[in-house]
Amino acid sequence: MLDFTIRPIKTEDAPYINEMRRMDGVRENTLGIISERLTKSEDFIKGLSENAHMLVAEVEEDGMKKVVGIIGLHVSKNPRLRHSADIGIMVNTDYQGKGIGTALFKKIIDIADNWLMLVRLELTVFVDNDKAIKLYQSLGFQIEGTKKYAAIRNGVYTDEYLMARYNLK
Repeated sequence: MLDFTIRPIKTEDAPYINEMRRMDGVRENTLGIISERLTKSEDFIKGLSENAHMLVAEVEEDGMKKVVGIIGLHVSKNPRLRHSADIGIMVNTDYQGKGIGTALFKKIIDIADNWLMLVRLELTVFVDNDKAIKLYQSLGFQIEGTKKYAAIRNGVYTDEYLMARYNLK
């Protein structure tokens, strides 16, 4: 079992986040691109509002701490959409399949359900990302529809599923 810690994001995490966004095996399933600069990740972290809840998964290797996963919950600023939020997640290729994504999701869902009282969580996922779709379904997300030609990936327009989870306590 891999030992890791989940904690709030810090500005110092930017190099690890930038590395993940450019990494083969991650970039293809996110909207990252290999030419992304570190300043983009730094500016993203510095610009987070009170409506953004970001957690990272951190491991320790050879006495050094390293961020290997990130999840974000972004609550809508619009008062009529305040009951809903978007979620995005990334896990370093070398650490996928080790429970990090599931653990990050469980922590962020706890925040959404028990601290923010959100009703709707939504995300998008490429239609061929079977591992991610299975993870999301195991956490209560369901496919609501298909967004045709949603993004460019490896020179091809790719469709995404819109998935959502509802908490109607």
